[in-house]
Amino acid sequence: MTALEVLQAVDIGEGLDYEFKSCQGGLSQDLWETYSAFANTNGGTIVLGVREDDGAYWIGGVPQIEKRLQDLWNNLNNRGKVSVNLLSNNQVKRVPVGDKEVIVIEVPRATRKQRPVFIGPNPLEGTFRRNYTGDYKCSPEEVGRMLADQSDDPLDSQILHFLHESDLHPESIQQFRNLFSANSPAHPWLTLDTMSLLEKLGGWRKDLRTGEEGITLAGVLMFGRDSVIVQPGVCPTYYVDYRERMATDATTRWSDRVHPDGTWVANLFQFYQRVYKRLVTDLRVPFQLGGDMLRRDDTPVHEAMREALVNALVHADYGGQGGIVIERFRDRVVMENPGRLLVSFEQLVQGGVSECRNKALQRMFQMIGLSERAGSGIDKIRQGWEWQKWIPPGIGERFTPDRVRLVLPFLSMLPEDSVSGLRSIYGSELDGLHPDEMLALVTAHTEGEVSNGRLQLMSERHPADLSRMLRGLVSKGLLSPVGERRTTGYKLSKTQTLDDSPRLDFGDSTRNEEDSPHKAVDSTHSEESSPHNLLEPRLTVLTDTELARLREMASEARDSQRLAPFKMNSIVLDLCRGRFLSVRTLAEILGRHPDHVRERIVNPLVKCGKLRPLHEHGKNYPDQSYTTSNLGEGA
Repeated sequence: MTALEVLQAVDIGEGLDYEFKSCQGGLSQDLWETYSAFANTNGGTIVLGVREDDGAYWIGGVPQIEKRLQDLWNNLNNRGKVSVNLLSNNQVKRVPVGDKEVIVIEVPRATRKQRPVFIGPNPLEGTFRRNYTGDYKCSPEEVGRMLADQSDDPLDSQILHFLHESDLHPESIQQFRNLFSANSPAHPWLTLDTMSLLEKLGGWRKDLRTGEEGITLAGVLMFGRDSVIVQPGVCPTYYVDYRERMATDATTRWSDRVHPDGTWVANLFQFYQRVYKRLVTDLRVPFQLGGDMLRRDDTPVHEAMREALVNALVHADYGGQGGIVIERFRDRVVMENPGRLLVSFEQLVQGGVSECRNKALQRMFQMIGLSERAGSGIDKIRQGWEWQKWIPPGIGERFTPDRVRLVLPFLSMLPEDSVSGLRSIYGSELDGLHPDEMLALVTAHTEGEVSNGRLQLMSERHPADLSRMLRGLVSKGLLSPVGERRTTGYKLSKTQTLDDSPRLDFGDSTRNEEDSPHKAVDSTHSEESSPHNLLEPRLTVLTDTELARLREMASEARDSQRLAPFKMNSIVLDLCRGRFLSVRTLAEILGRHPDHVRERIVNPLVKCGKLRPLHEHGKNYPDQSYTTSNLGEGA
């Protein structure tokens, strides 16, 4: 992380993956809470040496930096302080910013074996997670789910010795045999009786250590009667639900629905068969010809849809809350399952990493040709969407309760209406953008917002590079953080001007607006009231060379704490001439506190018309910045 990147991060403020600590009095307790929170969520960056005053951040530097670094490493390697040290030398860096130095700590996401990462001796008291408001202490239930995920024994291998063969659904087992035979006609398991077949599949097991034997959780989930599945001691939170929202009539809530309503046996096998047929009905994909020149209706998109549905079923934490929920809309399919990802987003995108909660369920689906080998499922889904040239699927996590959400959009990769709409609004500001930057803008347009995790599924760039790219787009004025602080994503900076364009809504239809962390900044600003903003330059991105040149221009201010007001005003107008600079950047260049710069220099210059703000109506903009106006040119 460079000095410029630190300044950009300070300008934007704290986020879901960024946290600033003053470190003036040593390493504070909340540093370790953030370390735990980042490790137990999706990782993040902690910058030591950044102070906060009334919501504004400024570089204060780290005093006694060598001692602070030594204290950091001592605590990281003290099991009485933190449960595990996740950091290597290259993840803790000293970064000079002007005449100050900060410490940048890149905290990775912990593996399932390392979670929960906690502070102090007790995981129930010292485990934290990150959400849009900051760090929060995990509940005992959340800690319990993390501890359960540590086990090498798959969750579905649990033996339920009190169940009997009569608790299974014979028709489901026979239908499974038929599909198994069609997929592998000569397989020797086909000659086995029911319980022997279940044993081979993992639906019945004997524990050689204890002698305990019986039907497993996988066996009853796949082939059991739903009245048995939901019994205490089996899987009382089990629930499956398919909701189809295809009706044009606003008064019709569901155009079709499949859920445990007593008309069918709602085990996983029956749920899969009913739901997959509905997912691919009227799926608008072109037919293809096989080698025999006959039509093949089973396209890569159909394969991807099967894989996505099976993934939701075999990776779910059936002890979690909310059940399996599949929703089909006209422009997308959304699949949610309880639990959290067992691998990082980076590992998920790279593929080849085998982590599955329910290995017996996975084996059962594999035997009927419905599940890829471990670690390649997400690749199959992405390949199907790439074949159709659709926007790549998006995957994300939610906490309290833990849930994984997969969104499969039916939209082209770079919709012409989005690209042309963006070009008509931003004009030459889009010139020279990297293709990944353009993809980020299109994603923000079509999906309402864009995040690092979303882009990881669409780009081969490293997550840290994607974070820098997104923050760079904010600095260029093309994106704005969603919310003032601890943002979970970014939106287009000029969304009002694109309201007439088609927009894909990726919102969670099961949540109220009040529950959503994605709330926009309140503002009275209206693009219609200031149409000239459409053609103006935005917050200027400074290179290290430019930053050094501006510091040299301000050397007189930096060297003297009692500079005459007229002289200080002249320096600020020179600094802002031809560029937009934020108060925090000006404060860093001038060597002054941001509050002093805002109240004693910037506000008076704005009031007399010599400085012009980027946003003239409202002041709650994360990218608010100032440039020299025509009145200030002669000053």
